[in-house]
Amino acid sequence: MGTADLLATAAVPIALLFVACGIALVLYELVSGWRTRRTSAERRAATLLTQWLTPTQRAQYETQGHFTVTGCHTGRHYLIRHGRQANIIELDARGGRLSSWCFGPEGELPTGDILLAQKIALETDELGAIAIANRSQHVFY
Repeated sequence: MGTADLLATAAVPIALLFVACGIALVLYELVSGWRTRRTSAERRAATLLTQWLTPTQRAQYETQGHFTVTGCHTGRHYLIRHGRQANIIELDARGGRLSSWCFGPEGELPTGDILLAQKIALETDELGAIAIANRSQHVFY
């Protein structure tokens, strides 16, 4: 087999390699752009959340990764930890963990927005929030 034959045989795999590299580059740019937008949204949501937290809640969240809220109807205390699901823990009068609750807004939202929605729901419409929440006796924290 001569040089011309080798070049002709190698041309197709080399061309496919260039196409694959081009596709990989386009996909990388798409994912990288999505990641940048997602990171920016997470930062904005975290800022908004901290603006809505009381000084005590803010200190809890910054040092422990969770904060407590008081339900507007029952006066029960709930611990909301940083997370997207099963992140609400009902506390007893001494701060012991009773059960886990899971509820939140629909959609792919930044974590800070989810935590803020949970805080507002429990502080302004506790019974409505609990009515739609999933409850587990197992505490996931």
